[in-house]
Amino acid sequence: MRLLRLEDFSLVEVVGKNIPRYAVLSHTWGPDQEEVTYKEIVKGTGKSKAGYAKIQFCGKQAAKDNLQYIWVDTCCINKSSSAELQEAINSMFYWYQKADKCYVYLSDVSVSSSIESDLSSQQKWMPTFQDSRWFTRGWTLQELLAPTSIEFFSAEGEHLGNRISLLQEIHDVTGISLQALQGNHLSHFSVNERMSWANGRETKREEDAAYSLLGIFDIHIPLIYGEGRKKALKRLHREIRESLKDSSPTRPPAAFSEHENAPKREKGTASIYTIIIFTL
Repeated sequence: MRLLRLEDFSLVEVVGKNIPRYAVLSHTWGPDQEEVTYKEIVKGTGKSKAGYAKIQFCGKQAAKDNLQYIWVDTCCINKSSSAELQEAINSMFYWYQKADKCYVYLSDVSVSSSIESDLSSQQKWMPTFQDSRWFTRGWTLQELLAPTSIEFFSAEGEHLGNRISLLQEIHDVTGISLQALQGNHLSHFSVNERMSWANGRETKREEDAAYSLLGIFDIHIPLIYGEGRKKALKRLHREIRESLKDSSPTRPPAAFSEHENAPKREKGTASIYTIIIFTL
């Protein structure tokens, strides 16, 4: 993986066990032309883009936590290399999991300063927090569940709380088990329940509806952009079945069906698991 060094915002490639402590940024992408790319970081350009402010925000928070490196998906992956992109997507859950800190930047949640000491202020921004676009995106599901430490920030960089202090509010909007949000290993939850957490979430590329769930099920599959949503989901389901058979050969995996506690959203797409029935 590549990390950004805070000292000069240069990219450093790290492998194996020689990975320094680092923070990761979780966010929703703006227009592609406003996000800073790998090539721009290498050239030292892109500083006038709106996305550069998010990188600066992540670096500022990491420095406060005595970290010298950060990982940001927009610019730490050379997306022009299909091999590198495939490795990154199959490794992303692990990278978020191993980060010392995950900072969630909510560009659509605006608050006043000194919010932590003002309960009335929290009552004002909480509805906006729960309605944030961040909770509707496919990739942010693993970014919510993988990290050990995850903290939420407003568009102004004000600290809103962490996954534990906002536990009930996050549960209410996502329908994700409180135990999962508190860090219980995801293998403790059924396939049906884990799939239900993706209900209503959207991805820009249709195949990512499947690829964004790889870490949730601890599986790896080749990426075939262009195969379409349906075929990508079929391959995902097939790999899930095989992994369950391998881990519990005498106990067949549960049928694939919609979970009764899945959150109901007015916006967003239909549940991804209403498209294909998961059978043995």
